[in-house]
Amino acid sequence: MKHLQGLVIAAHGRHYLVQAEVEGQTLKLHCVTRGKKSDVAVGDLVQFALTSKNQGVIEAITPRKTLLYRSDQYKSKMLAANLTQLLIVVATEPSFTDDLVSRALVAAESAGIKPLLVLNKIDVTESLTKARERVALYAGLGYAVHEVSAKAEPAATRQTLHALLQGQSTILIGQSGMGKSSLINLLIPDAEIATREISAALDTGKHTTTFTRLYHLDADSYVIDSPGFQEFGLHHLSEGMLERAFPEFLPHLGLCKFYNCHHHSEPGCAVLAAVQGGTIAGMRHELFEQLVHESAQTVGY
Repeated sequence: MKHLQGLVIAAHGRHYLVQAEVEGQTLKLHCVTRGKKSDVAVGDLVQFALTSKNQGVIEAITPRKTLLYRSDQYKSKMLAANLTQLLIVVATEPSFTDDLVSRALVAAESAGIKPLLVLNKIDVTESLTKARERVALYAGLGYAVHEVSAKAEPAATRQTLHALLQGQSTILIGQSGMGKSSLINLLIPDAEIATREISAALDTGKHTTTFTRLYHLDADSYVIDSPGFQEFGLHHLSEGMLERAFPEFLPHLGLCKFYNCHHHSEPGCAVLAAVQGGTIAGMRHELFEQLVHESAQTVGY
């Protein structure tokens, strides 16, 4: 049986849509994995074998450059593979949660993916000052923040996003209400049609919002839309991985009095001294403590 190579452009349960060149044609094929394995992610390059004209079986995954996932106490969920960027969408209103933003930043840092923020709905002027103050914390850590308004300035917003996404494989993450869908629709005018096609191909019924999907912007760039979620667990990250995923901790690591310092309440801790001195935000150190606590609760997968 001849093996072909394709790109996974959507996933729902153990069903995948793979885009591939077959005999000079670009086809979207409904593929499954062998047995009960479901370790394939959107963005994966896979080897597969055709089982009929528009169906196949995934046989192997090409080694990944990056993998982004979230996890709770019991299981982990892959979000996407081979990403170069994570774009976090926040808005002036409704209010966004710093917890989700910070966790997404930590996930990106630990996976070797470049994170950036987009502040949407800047036309809502009464909430703009407060939102700018809140994103200033992330800008101060070195993360790029771009301001857009999908509704009031669609052309300028499209231009800003195209420049950011050019030549990249980017996932968009944001709570519901931040305007992520509006941004996707600006970038991909036929996104809703594509979503319906994918839904039909994967036979997901009406659950079109529950799967992750990939849209090509051009030959070198694609954007992945993930379902909105309110929780971003990082139980799979060890304490050592976590401390290195906070860029503002890096200058202080290795300077603590004790080499095995947990940056919790130890005497002579350089990280705690930086928190007290105001160079590390208290909110960020609290998140670090929370994540370390969560990772200690993890049950073996």
